[in-house]
Amino acid sequence: MRTSNQTSANTRIQWLHKKIVNMYYPNAMRLAERFNISHRQAQRDVDYLKKQLGAPLEYSMEHKGFYYTEQFSLPLVMSSDNDDSMTELSDSMSGASMQAESTFVQMQMPYTATLEIPDKLSVLNLKNFIISREPRNKYICEFHNVEQFLSVLITLRSDFKIVEPLWIREKLVKMAENVIKNNKF
Repeated sequence: MRTSNQTSANTRIQWLHKKIVNMYYPNAMRLAERFNISHRQAQRDVDYLKKQLGAPLEYSMEHKGFYYTEQFSLPLVMSSDNDDSMTELSDSMSGASMQAESTFVQMQMPYTATLEIPDKLSVLNLKNFIISREPRNKYICEFHNVEQFLSVLITLRSDFKIVEPLWIREKLVKMAENVIKNNKF
């Protein structure tokens, strides 16, 4: 039975991924401290993310933490109520026998972006994404589909700025450049 300070490997991997995507440069020591696990277990989680899930993961000596060398999304995984390890999760994904009483749920950690939005109408249009407000017209948004979120942003009829993470801003700029290039006279 799981105690309150134990978490599933899936939860730890999702936390690690979210921190990397948001450019917080997490490392195995921070992962171990956050989830009260051994440094060795934290390193196994990092290795799993890189080797089993194919994450383009590198270590930054400057920031003393991990980052992605290119855009990466966690695959959607099937997780059961009684999964306590990645081994069991891997077995269920590979088609090994599953117990009938298990309930399965698709899970993916949401992406987070900080936007600067001076216009209140745009804030209303983004209400399904906004989870909190920061000072100076900054809003924290959560979303599961990057392309869908960027499509909504591109249709806003007001000024806004993606404050962070930088890779989402770069992706939006690339989308806009493609629209302009494909629609020149």
